[in-house]
Amino acid sequence: MIQAILVFNNHGKPRLVRFYQRFPEEIQQQIVRETFHLVLKRDDNICNFLEGGSLIGGSDYKLIYRHYATLYFVFCVDSSESELGILDLIQVFVETLDKCFENVCELDLIFHMDKVHYILQEVVMGGMVLETNMNEIVAQIEAQNRLEKSEGGLSAAPARAVSAVKNMNLPEIPRNINIGDLNIKVPNLSQFV
Repeated sequence: MIQAILVFNNHGKPRLVRFYQRFPEEIQQQIVRETFHLVLKRDDNICNFLEGGSLIGGSDYKLIYRHYATLYFVFCVDSSESELGILDLIQVFVETLDKCFENVCELDLIFHMDKVHYILQEVVMGGMVLETNMNEIVAQIEAQNRLEKSEGGLSAAPARAVSAVKNMNLPEIPRNINIGDLNIKVPNLSQFV
């Protein structure tokens, strides 16, 4: 089972942190720091598997990572997971990000965090691998994007209504509004304007 997914840059700044096991926030931050130091001190020509840090469970867990440009993608898994399978999963995740963002970079992870989390949830949920077919993942993300665009008109309606009311040129705000049998008394709002 996957215990955590960490993505950080070459300076140790976390860009994506997802724990599937409950840890207090202080411990999570210590795990990120410890994992960064463990991964950073390894040479590029050494294998991408190592024992988990003391905070995340020591020898019972493995850290499996890939280094792409300025980002480290680290998966912390228990002994039941295949190292090569997780390396392939990291590759699928990165390639999916690359397809969705057209040459993904660190800034995409910063400014589109909601979309990155959605992509991650299409791949892994609750520490279990859901999907490894990149075409299926991209199809689900495109369907989500279409849904968001179709609802964009509806979700923007309240903002447009408020804007229209603000732009109304009323010499005086009405004190009573009568709609059929309904009579509404409007309080003095000049103190809020």
